[in-house]
Amino acid sequence: MTRTLACSSALALVFSASATWAVTPEEVWDSWQALVTSAGQELVVGGTARNGDTLEVMGLVVTHTDDLGGSASVSIDQLAFKDNGDGTVAVTMSDSYPMALAFPEGEDGPSSIKLTVSQPGLVITAGGSATETSYDFIAPTTTVTLDEITGEDGQVLDTQAEMTLSDLAAKYLVVRQGEETQLDTSFTAASMALNVAGEDSEGAGSGTLTLSIADLSGATKGNFLGAEIMANMATALNSGFVTDSSFTFGAMSVALDATDPAGPVKASATATGGGFNLALDKTKVDYGTSLTGLAMTVSGPEIPFPEVSVGLSELGFGMMMPASKSEEPQDFSFSTRMIDFTVSEDIWGLIDPGTLLSRDPASFVFDIKGTGLWYQDIMDPAVDLDQIETPGEVRSLDISEILVKAAGAAVSATGGLTFDNSNLDTFGGVPEPSGKIDVTIQGVNKLIDNLIALGLLPAEEAMGFRMMLGLFTRPGAAPDEVTSAIEFRDGGIFANGQQLQ
Repeated sequence: MTRTLACSSALALVFSASATWAVTPEEVWDSWQALVTSAGQELVVGGTARNGDTLEVMGLVVTHTDDLGGSASVSIDQLAFKDNGDGTVAVTMSDSYPMALAFPEGEDGPSSIKLTVSQPGLVITAGGSATETSYDFIAPTTTVTLDEITGEDGQVLDTQAEMTLSDLAAKYLVVRQGEETQLDTSFTAASMALNVAGEDSEGAGSGTLTLSIADLSGATKGNFLGAEIMANMATALNSGFVTDSSFTFGAMSVALDATDPAGPVKASATATGGGFNLALDKTKVDYGTSLTGLAMTVSGPEIPFPEVSVGLSELGFGMMMPASKSEEPQDFSFSTRMIDFTVSEDIWGLIDPGTLLSRDPASFVFDIKGTGLWYQDIMDPAVDLDQIETPGEVRSLDISEILVKAAGAAVSATGGLTFDNSNLDTFGGVPEPSGKIDVTIQGVNKLIDNLIALGLLPAEEAMGFRMMLGLFTRPGAAPDEVTSAIEFRDGGIFANGQQLQ
């Protein structure tokens, strides 16, 4: 987490220069300095000079230090703010500049990283007014090169890395109102390529990693506040902090080729696309990720086959929940999806050499929504949820879809429940539920027969399971299908009308 925060801060330092310039060169420079310092970053300037229609800034160093002891700094030899004479300002900077990251002591991973950022041909054009400014950002090629990486023990590691973005374009709209900065940004890049190579610190192994991603795009809208307010997220949210970001990408491929004393290891993966979204305001946290068309292969000395392959058509995760305490219930949702998961026949052959089990792709879906509330502001750093016995309550729960499908059998469920949080006695400390869940089970008897034949399930245990299944289910519409209606009412649990509790 520390490294993520530090690296994010460093990137913000690199690109923040494209988000704060105004209608004249001096206004551009003054606005940029104000935003950098208000974000808690330290700014040092070697000097400034007005040369005709251009304001030149020399020897700029911007540093950010986090509360955990990590730091990030960017040094830019020259910035130029040129008055275009039409109410806009063109901003250029050194074609390349260094970036340094330092990480807190005592954490796993490197202690420091030195990088060089190259952006030849970068042009930023600012227009509008001093308080509402638009920016166009064009960089034909952006390259980040690893110059040095130091391990925990201070030893310089033998690692080379380079990341290149092509055809990067971005648009910004910045509106400043007192301590608030409203930001509306978007960007696209035709491709990103990452190449890493190196040896371990003892020289026993080496490897290379390549990654390529096409069609990157993203957008962020938000209302951002001063560093002092942002230090407490609960305070910031209640003061008007809002952010809504999204990122998508197209075709992706990654390949790892490594050697160690045991032998060569190779891994590769491709995907057709994916992305993530994050929205945060005082009412909710909304986060999600997705990946489609994944295919992966792995080979190595520890794998008893020439190659292992896995694939899936969709992998996704989503979560939305209230962000602040409330007296009234708020919406929440949670979902995770793994669709059409497959493994190579070599894996199947270990457990089922006679092909008794169905090789159909497996799927897992868990998709629920409901209402609930927090008793505390969970975003407040002073609130320790681990020390609170009951941090909130759930008022209702809707099961949109639950699905487990594998080896020719499937279990699915839908339904809805409400909860009486004033009654914690009937169900042993759990709020009393009311409602119904409908369950459908398909292909389970055939799966049990196959597991018995494979010796994976003892016949006596299978008999007990079948007897229990017969007590709580009834035949469905299709062959080898059973259903059950699980009801919670009158303080009890019923299956197809039969009381279980």
